[in-house]
Amino acid sequence: MPYPVTIPIAIFEITIEYSRPNMRLLVDRANVVDHLFQAFTRWDVKVDNVEVITEGKPSDQGIKFKIPAKRTSFMFGAGSCKLNRDDATWATAEETIAILNTGWSVLTELGQVEAGTYKTTIALHLQSRTTPFIEILRPFAAHPLIGLETDPVKAIAAVVKWDKRRITVDGSNQFANAVFVRLEREFEGSFTYQEIAEQLQIDKSKLLELLDVQEEMP
Repeated sequence: MPYPVTIPIAIFEITIEYSRPNMRLLVDRANVVDHLFQAFTRWDVKVDNVEVITEGKPSDQGIKFKIPAKRTSFMFGAGSCKLNRDDATWATAEETIAILNTGWSVLTELGQVEAGTYKTTIALHLQSRTTPFIEILRPFAAHPLIGLETDPVKAIAAVVKWDKRRITVDGSNQFANAVFVRLEREFEGSFTYQEIAEQLQIDKSKLLELLDVQEEMP
């Protein structure tokens, strides 16, 4: 029987890397910023929710729009744009897609950019009230390593990477008795948002099944 867990934090992030950078979005972006601001007002974005990021490399710089009511942010720069949502669930997927599509539509129309690659990340903390987290992680430990000591294992972590996919499984450093998982996957620019969302849901379901856990609904 799967271990029951809750998910106190679920973070979703998607970065759209342009097929070709547009340096005008770094130095001449007033029109794009104004249109994005007007587009995001439907989610109650205020002037104080707009942040100009000037630190870091030119590829890290840009404009960030924070949407506090949705715990979401949308940032764009010369080479990419990024959406981050802190309370992501399958139930909020449609709304998340709407926010992303709103920002991306303005960029494609006024910024004249095209999607080259979608890079996605899902980060989950799986907290158990009935089972020590180390028991959930035990199947992922290398048995020759465990055999080096007779003392109980205190921590287990695993990272597996493919060409366009990466999975990290570890103990959570934010919640007591919890497992942390990170699922990263890259998609070509020809994929639709719906196709991406469906694949990510499959990835999440398969990993929870592999961990032998089941989310408890509130």
